[in-house]
Amino acid sequence: MIKWLAALLGYVIFRFPGALLGFLVGSFVDQFNAPGTSSKSNPSQKTNEVSPADFELNLLSLCAIVIKADGSINQIELDYVRQYFVNTYGKEKANAIFRTFNEVIKQREVSARRICAYMNQRTRYEVRLQLLHFLFGIANADGVITSAEIQAIREIGSALHVNYRDFESIMAMFVKAVDTHYKILEIDKNATNEEIKKAYREMAKKYHPDKVVTNDEAIKKGAEEKFKEVQKAYEQLQKERGF
Repeated sequence: MIKWLAALLGYVIFRFPGALLGFLVGSFVDQFNAPGTSSKSNPSQKTNEVSPADFELNLLSLCAIVIKADGSINQIELDYVRQYFVNTYGKEKANAIFRTFNEVIKQREVSARRICAYMNQRTRYEVRLQLLHFLFGIANADGVITSAEIQAIREIGSALHVNYRDFESIMAMFVKAVDTHYKILEIDKNATNEEIKKAYREMAKKYHPDKVVTNDEAIKKGAEEKFKEVQKAYEQLQKERGF
């Protein structure tokens, strides 16, 4: 069953001849679920930044975890990922990512915590925030974010060392509530006008796109979207409170 779903994932993401890409993704799924898989790291890699290839492969792994979180494979969510990889890297490079991924997983244990530990050492905190933003975008692609998807992303966020208020702020952009604007600005509903202004200044600094140092265009776009959400939340509270 897992192999069949993996083949479907391969077909939908890239419209690539299903057998090969399905096998690549299927190999990933088997490795992800296999206990006790040995891990080999590259001792010569001493950079503090994720290489483009590593970033793409690790991101692909996290995407798969979120897509599988609720126990079903949703075509709309798969399409969201397909658009991301094709629009960001082009179809040819997207196919190459999967081929490389198939080789990498033969040497590494693929798990959410291991991936996140790797990311923590090699990415800025601001980039990890945008990773969560992107993962919520996948979960929300079909218009419904399930509790299982939220839990999966919450566990990833925890492993990425994202603090509680930052996580709630990002989630509030996708899971709407009466206090959404306050959550986005990471403040309580009883905050004073001055506290709201201060929170906005701090959030504007933290989530400014210039803070997100990455070559990944989709992550840069996510940073811009999040910055706009912060601005919208502040403007809405200005209207509601009249300051």
